[in-house]
Amino acid sequence: MTALAWVLAAVGALAAMVLAALLARERSRSAEAARSSAAELADLDARAADQAERVRTREEILATIGDGIVLFAPNGRVVYANPSARDLLGRRFASAGEVTPESLRTAVARAATEPNGPSPATPVQTEFETGGRIIEAAAIHSGDGAVVVVARDRTAERQVERVRRDFVANASHELKTPVASIQALAETLRIVASDDPAAQDRFLLRLEAEAVRLANLVGDLLDLSRLEGGLGDSGSVNLARVLTEEVDRLRPRAEGAGLKLIVDAPEPVSVVGSESDLGLMIHNLLDNAIRYSPDGGEVGATLAGRDGDAELRITDTGLGIPARDLDRVFERFYRVDPARSRGTGGTGLGLAIVRHVAESHGGDVEVRSVLGAGSTFIVRIPLPETSGPPAVAAS
Repeated sequence: MTALAWVLAAVGALAAMVLAALLARERSRSAEAARSSAAELADLDARAADQAERVRTREEILATIGDGIVLFAPNGRVVYANPSARDLLGRRFASAGEVTPESLRTAVARAATEPNGPSPATPVQTEFETGGRIIEAAAIHSGDGAVVVVARDRTAERQVERVRRDFVANASHELKTPVASIQALAETLRIVASDDPAAQDRFLLRLEAEAVRLANLVGDLLDLSRLEGGLGDSGSVNLARVLTEEVDRLRPRAEGAGLKLIVDAPEPVSVVGSESDLGLMIHNLLDNAIRYSPDGGEVGATLAGRDGDAELRITDTGLGIPARDLDRVFERFYRVDPARSRGTGGTGLGLAIVRHVAESHGGDVEVRSVLGAGSTFIVRIPLPETSGPPAVAAS
């Protein structure tokens, strides 16, 4: 082999080695790129899975809260609405232009035109009634024309506010009446005391009656206020004993009115609660029955355990209650016959106290009545759960 051949062979071998090295390097780079791409894809998958989990969690949270939440895009289309929003706002809508009522639609439009700035946008608030509920809504500019609406059911709160306002107004009116009467009677007595002794006695009796009425009203208001603060001392209470004590306390008054007072509580029945509050409840029920039963009538009280409850029934042979008034007799200051109620000394709070005591002990109260044939008030209070025979309180 000539020198030239050797040179050519060496050059060829060197070229082959270089080419092999280049190919190996390229394969290494390709493998590294593939590994890098796979890692990037895995990272992207992990990020996507994490984002999906966050979206799912956010969806679950927004779907379970009671407030309605709606997101409107800058073009007015609905991007998101949770189930509560659909329920509170009363109908389905796909855009801001389809929202009802008009006051809410106007609030969304105003919020969408809020200027962007470093400070948070001022919510545009509105309140409206739909489907028998009072809804409070706030529309908030969230940037670039998008708007978030948050809606909340305020029905219960507005009802409480209305009841409180009515209660204050009624209490003021009820207090003014005996106070005004006492003032007028006192002035009359001052004028006629020396000139007409017979009139003096008559006015004194009326003055005493008005003072008693005022004292009863203040007492019932204080009882109701105390009951709203929670139960008194709680423990095992023998309702049969409490019932017997209240009947004995009121029997002279019933007999004085020519009424027969009958008690049927053969077995001790125990509940957990406040003995003083339960005594007040029974007293008010018996007092109500005696007050509205005519002379020669009958008031009955029965107590027994039935279907897991202590069931107390107070019946009378009074005038009864019209069907239209049955659902309202437990309201504060509600009177079926205002003139007759005031004439008998009723304050209009006794049955409200009864309901409050029953409900605070986990029970309820109902009334059944036939006009002209009397009424029956039924109180049910849960018996304590025991593994053995029902607990019996010491008498």
